[in-house]
Amino acid sequence: MKHVKQSRGFSLIEIMVVLVIMGLLASVVAPNVMEALSGSKKQKVEADFANIETALKMYKLDNFIYPTTEQGLEALVSPPTSSPEAKNWRKGGYLGELPYDPWQTPYLYEGDPGTGKPYEIYTLGADGVRGGDDEATDISNWAQPGGNGQ
Repeated sequence: MKHVKQSRGFSLIEIMVVLVIMGLLASVVAPNVMEALSGSKKQKVEADFANIETALKMYKLDNFIYPTTEQGLEALVSPPTSSPEAKNWRKGGYLGELPYDPWQTPYLYEGDPGTGKPYEIYTLGADGVRGGDDEATDISNWAQPGGNGQ
């Protein structure tokens, strides 16, 4: 006599139990993952600000002034064509390329913003307009903890 093995599938109850467990896990894990993603975007912005501030300081050391608002951050990648002239602009520039914020938008720059600070670097957040909450919050190099851009 040969023994024939019968394959037995999962019952509907077993499948439902697994789905409920997976749903519970997802409801606990998903908010933590979303919070971590949001935190990592802010960390990227802070790291980019630090790199841009370093490049701006090197630009000022070479040219004795910061770029104007009109010249913008482009002055760190290619020699500015508007006045004031960057007489000692470093060959190869101060940044290899301009970084983008986590929402793939170029960072904004304002030279001598009238706040007593020499410049301001900022991003308008996920929505791309002034103001907002959460992911749409505007972030400035002066508004963040440790922002010193002198």
